[in-house]
Amino acid sequence: MPTEPAKPKRLAGAPPPLQGYDADIIILCLERLPDTLAAIASALGQRGGEFHVTVLDQGSAPETLAAIARAFGGHSRFALHSAGRNLGVAGGRNLAAALGHGQIIVALDNDAAFADEFVVANALRAFRRAPDLGALGFAILATDGTQPDTGSWGYPKGLLPRYRERFDTTTFVGAGHAIRRAAWTAAGGYDPDLFFTWEEYDFCLAAIALGWRVAYDGTLAVIHKVSPEARVQWQGGRMALFVRNRLLIARKWGAAPLALAPRIGAYLLRGALTGCAAQVWRGVRAAFAANIAAPRRMPAAMRRYIRHNETRHRGSWLQRLRREVLAR
Repeated sequence: MPTEPAKPKRLAGAPPPLQGYDADIIILCLERLPDTLAAIASALGQRGGEFHVTVLDQGSAPETLAAIARAFGGHSRFALHSAGRNLGVAGGRNLAAALGHGQIIVALDNDAAFADEFVVANALRAFRRAPDLGALGFAILATDGTQPDTGSWGYPKGLLPRYRERFDTTTFVGAGHAIRRAAWTAAGGYDPDLFFTWEEYDFCLAAIALGWRVAYDGTLAVIHKVSPEARVQWQGGRMALFVRNRLLIARKWGAAPLALAPRIGAYLLRGALTGCAAQVWRGVRAAFAANIAAPRRMPAAMRRYIRHNETRHRGSWLQRLRREVLAR
């Protein structure tokens, strides 16, 4: 697993207050200047609590950094840091989260914005009401702000009609979510080796194993612009990471190669149908080339939690193949 990078350099703004405060709002930045400025303004516009906004840049041009510093550098609840390079979503969020000490960590994609001024305050109330709540996923809405962004629906398809409701789950979508810092610390944050895709699911499994609950709250929302700039495309390597990371997570929890055969077969079929077969095969080989030093066993309570909040909603392998692969 990669060594964590050194502490990033603060380019503008102020560090979080020394005393306790409610939440850190973290945003990773890699170009997308207009969208990033809108995301920061949305974060700084949150009301109903003591919040600090941390932006971690991962390799933008100097003029992009200068523009962000000019726009928000004088704000007392804002800080712009530079990691110097792209650490990926997992490594970047680890680093950004470590720069603060708020009770909850709220992450917002830099091509997204909060749907209203009280999303973070209401998330904070949800954590205070439920001491066992470790992480909370927000509704990810399309640009019009009225319909779900179906490309960012990370839950069983059968639950999509409930996108405005609340339910327990086994993951969240990274574009907009909150994590209790105590759960973040206990579970060890994200695995930076995953870089991009499935890092949220990997974290949630570790948290669930420790007894934390993960939930989705459709009353809390962000509007997702889905910017194509600085985005990893499926044919450009995203599919390889998607396949590698999902198989790696299964191997972390002791799945044998034979048990992974149906999943691998579905990925290969999907790759053949979408022109990504080479990327799928690259992901499969990378997953089995990785060394899993000490696979973990799922506690009985964790297996029950997953069956109740994920497996039963997804259906059989044949149903999933028809719905999630062939239908595309």
